[in-house]
Amino acid sequence: MRPTALVASAEAAAAPRVVGAQARDLARVRVSFDTAVRQDDPSSDNDALNPARYVLTAVSAPAIGPSVIAVEPATSSAVDLLVDVALTPGASYQVDVAGVLGTSAGSTAATNGSASFAGFVPPRPAERVFDLYRLLPELNRREDTTGDLQRFLACLQEVTDLVLVDIDHFTDILDPDIGPERFLDRMRGELGDPFAFDLSVVDKRRLLNVLVAMYREKGTARGIANAIRFFLGLEVEIMAYAGEALFLGESLLGEDWVLGPSTSFAALAFEVVSPRVLTTEERRRLRQIVDYLRPAQTHFARLVEPFPPETIDHVELGTSVLGEDWLLH
Repeated sequence: MRPTALVASAEAAAAPRVVGAQARDLARVRVSFDTAVRQDDPSSDNDALNPARYVLTAVSAPAIGPSVIAVEPATSSAVDLLVDVALTPGASYQVDVAGVLGTSAGSTAATNGSASFAGFVPPRPAERVFDLYRLLPELNRREDTTGDLQRFLACLQEVTDLVLVDIDHFTDILDPDIGPERFLDRMRGELGDPFAFDLSVVDKRRLLNVLVAMYREKGTARGIANAIRFFLGLEVEIMAYAGEALFLGESLLGEDWVLGPSTSFAALAFEVVSPRVLTTEERRRLRQIVDYLRPAQTHFARLVEPFPPETIDHVELGTSVLGEDWLLH
């Protein structure tokens, strides 16, 4: 066997090596490998997305010992571990990884390694000092000759720090761009969202950012067109209603022409011209948008859509009959 073949075989059989770990936030830890690892099926024993392949251990004290409840892919050679409880900020941790295979076709050796990392420390005001032990009277600190009081308060300090993090981020629930998903519908309710559409999380955030602008343009043709573009992605035209044209000497009442509405109705009527044929759901949404945004005194006369392309029935030799199931074209 050639030396290059031996090297290639050794590389294929080598186990992925854990090169580092980093806490990305209070409940997320990124584990990196030196090569691409399998990320196909979380239920597979040797897959990097299997939570059972990872064990987190608190090295320093006091510190919470979390468990890995899920794994998300980050890159081909890195995954994010999601834990059940928040990590202790600044505490020392170790992650042990076992049984993860690489993506090489000949990969047979599984990972058996570990990495150390520190718990994520959220940003805090630079001038904040909230040390429970230092807040005690000096007499109590002098009497703590065994250090038990300091260790007890260190346990309480961890909980206090996490409460302060929640307080610092409380205003996030008011920001449509970063607020938790469960608060988005409440924001829509507070803004009086009139559109009862089933929207994705991304579309809800987009709507919250433009809803006030939609209110400002309510009652204008531009506002109607902008709202239809936002919800349906259509570039429509808002046109004055012209009714069915009458051609003197040619049009027949009830056949190719109908008697139009009154002059006052026609003066306040309009139609929406769509660039393509709409689905039933798109028509429903469009009518709801127009009915809400149009001026109260106006009338939405009709929705104009292009005719669908004509379906051509081609002749079938020995079967088609001219004038019955086939037309010359």
